[in-house]
Amino acid sequence: RNMKKFYVMGNYSAKAFQGFVKDPSQDRKKAVETILQATGGKIHSFDIVRGNVDFVAVVDAESFENVAAIKLAVEASGTITNMSICEAIDIRKSAEMASKVAKVYTPAG
Repeated sequence: RNMKKFYVMGNYSAKAFQGFVKDPSQDRKKAVETILQATGGKIHSFDIVRGNVDFVAVVDAESFENVAAIKLAVEASGTITNMSICEAIDIRKSAEMASKVAKVYTPAG
């Protein structure tokens, strides 16, 4: 399988924080690992962080759609908000394509 790397980040809702207070020992990394396995993916790391997001995960998945399916499911639960998915890319491939586009593009004006 050709796996792609994704950086996933987001925020917990008040409902999730209530769950943390009720059960501080819960393993959120294991929960992420379980949902990734359900879609054929793999977790590299999962961290609760300080800043404008509450968590950052580095994962492998077959496609953006697989990670988007996870986003839909976890945000529908009401415990995750503002989930962003960033896909790692090969900038050289993008630059090669940009070079081709630049040769044929006519700017407005």
